[in-house]
Amino acid sequence: MVKLQSLLSAILFALSATAMEIPSDWTAPVEPFNVVGNIYYVGTAELSSWLIVTPEGYILLDAPLEENVALILSNVEKLGFDPMKIKVLLNSHAHLDHAGGLAAIKAKTGARLYMSKADAELAARGGKDDFAFGDSATYPPVVADVILQDGQGVTLGGSAPGGTTLVAYLTPGHTKGNTTWTTRVRDGDRELFVIFAPSISAPGYTLVGNAEYPEIVDDYRATFKRLGNIADPASPTPDVVLSTHGSFFDLEKKAAARRAGEAENPFVSPGALGEFVETWRTHFEESLAQQRDQK
Repeated sequence: MVKLQSLLSAILFALSATAMEIPSDWTAPVEPFNVVGNIYYVGTAELSSWLIVTPEGYILLDAPLEENVALILSNVEKLGFDPMKIKVLLNSHAHLDHAGGLAAIKAKTGARLYMSKADAELAARGGKDDFAFGDSATYPPVVADVILQDGQGVTLGGSAPGGTTLVAYLTPGHTKGNTTWTTRVRDGDRELFVIFAPSISAPGYTLVGNAEYPEIVDDYRATFKRLGNIADPASPTPDVVLSTHGSFFDLEKKAAARRAGEAENPFVSPGALGEFVETWRTHFEESLAQQRDQK
């Protein structure tokens, strides 16, 4: 699932944040499409934004970059949905490439924003004083309406057909409030367990002797372990693994297959989470060992 391209994409974030250069695929448009069940992709070629449709309105997970807001809302319209029916905003983590457009969409739609405590604090500062990037990757500040607790569900549509609950799992490391989301969707005659896996890269991060984040290594390792054990009563492992960057889950290839109308949905891939976690865990441990050797 995760190839060298995705590793380079993560590292590029650290470099481009310093130079304030935005990679072209972060803003490159793609046609929106149905992923599975009531989940739609409305992001760009590399930065994910997810629309979850319910009878009582819509949930939007991640709003990458302020300059992508018009494109995201246009993609919602292209799918036949009214952007003003976005009622809930969720976030994977409060870096500008996933939270930079939250303020604008919140102001335009009046949607309520749910975030973890640590990342709500970072978002309220507009990304300033980040433990890894300092003040080099800022964006319009935004204030969360609801501070999430670990394991808390966010429901829209109630128990009616089409109603959806997303459950938040705190998985710190990439940010201190990094959040994983899971849900269940009905797709035809089957019900599927979906995970929106977080960014778990450590692009250029100081892992040894990090005074700004002393527990960073423990947090990453706990996150890798937790992600490897995420399940629900009906599924021992997620059926669908989505994530924050398109290159993390082969978006381009799978989207092309989906649009071509292939009989088997390419996004349904039980077992993919294990590969995702192990790839990043290995990369993390290699980076940690290198930093320790240099001390």
